[in-house]
Amino acid sequence: MNKNIQNALQQLNTLILGKENVMRQLMAAILAGGHILLEDVPGVGKTTLAHGVATVLGLDYRRVQFTNDMLPSDLIGVNIYRPNEGTFEFHPGPVFHSFLLADEINRASPKLQSALLEAMEEHQVSVEGKTYTLPEPFIVVATQNPTEQLGTFPLPESQLDRFMMRLSMGYPTEAAEKQLYQQGSSRAALPALQAVCDAATLRQWQQQAAQVKCAPAAADYIYRLVNATRQPGRFILGLSPRAGLAVLAAAKAWAFMQGRNHILPEDIKAVWVPVANHRLQAVQQDRPSAHLLADLLNHVPVA
Repeated sequence: MNKNIQNALQQLNTLILGKENVMRQLMAAILAGGHILLEDVPGVGKTTLAHGVATVLGLDYRRVQFTNDMLPSDLIGVNIYRPNEGTFEFHPGPVFHSFLLADEINRASPKLQSALLEAMEEHQVSVEGKTYTLPEPFIVVATQNPTEQLGTFPLPESQLDRFMMRLSMGYPTEAAEKQLYQQGSSRAALPALQAVCDAATLRQWQQQAAQVKCAPAAADYIYRLVNATRQPGRFILGLSPRAGLAVLAAAKAWAFMQGRNHILPEDIKAVWVPVANHRLQAVQQDRPSAHLLADLLNHVPVA
């Protein structure tokens, strides 16, 4: 593994204890140029994790607390009239940062949620007919509370599809939680984190990850997994080709993290569930999509 990436993961593992696999999946999504949705109950460290990731990657970080009375202009920016010059001046909003933490995104109205679509997909925003380019790399990490909580607006499928992965840290292990009680809040460890790269270096890593080779056998395996979700009885609708491309990009990033220039079936399996789980709805509501996707890994042949 790249020593700098390994160093970043080690630092994050000291910030959030006992969630090494989640850290690796999150890093793979970033190296693949994707956005991440963190879904969990409040208070398990989602915001702290996002801040830590931005710090170790040396990125320009901004946190936005989403509320139901926010307007799209609060996120994107607004034109302000200068009477002395007789002109309008654009004041960019928080979206013009390399690393945007959209905290509790599902507490915002659908109108504000949709304002993120162009930014996440095209890395640009349009204000009154003029287009503004966002910085590169541009990464959105959004946190989401369980939809059964009061005051939440479920994200539509078109918005969910913009996220490469949906991750959930869950409650900490017994040992990690006891250690947290002894040492105090993990936020106190944020100032000690050291950047292992900057935006330009991360962009180079993303380009190198995209160049990882995919053999025909690996492409066949991804297709068989994607096609299995389209068979009747499991999901209401199967995965789209765009979802398959997201699996491929994440698998390439996972292989890059392991120091390889080609994909193995293990790379695909490592990213399969977090890439696919938020894009599917199970036919039987009592069976979570993640469980069904994990079952597919046991039933779909590698070759």
